[in-house]
Amino acid sequence: MNDIHIEGSQSTPTITTCAASGVLRMVGESYPENAYELFGPVFTWVETFLDDTAQPLRVELELMYLNTSSIKAVMDVFDMLELAHEKGREVSVHWYYDAENERVGELAEEFREDCSFPFHVLSK
Repeated sequence: MNDIHIEGSQSTPTITTCAASGVLRMVGESYPENAYELFGPVFTWVETFLDDTAQPLRVELELMYLNTSSIKAVMDVFDMLELAHEKGREVSVHWYYDAENERVGELAEEFREDCSFPFHVLSK
């Protein structure tokens, strides 16, 4: 399974995966012109990881800002995790945010309300 490394920019997060440790990590701001072009490889990786392995998947987020299309893309990832969780897979999200940026913390809390899998919102 190929891991992903997408270098971040001013408007896109750094996205990395590690199949060996079962981690998907996204750090930075996310307001790309085409979120589905950016997140397409992430959707494919998550789907492949969940189909081809039995190990837990941990999603680590340090997203400081998300535009509407990025929010939708992240929701799609969470939907994949929710389906896997319903089938007995061990999945979790750890969303880290700057305590001074309450808006992101509130957004993460809203996401958490819709998820039944372990979802941790942690201020730094």
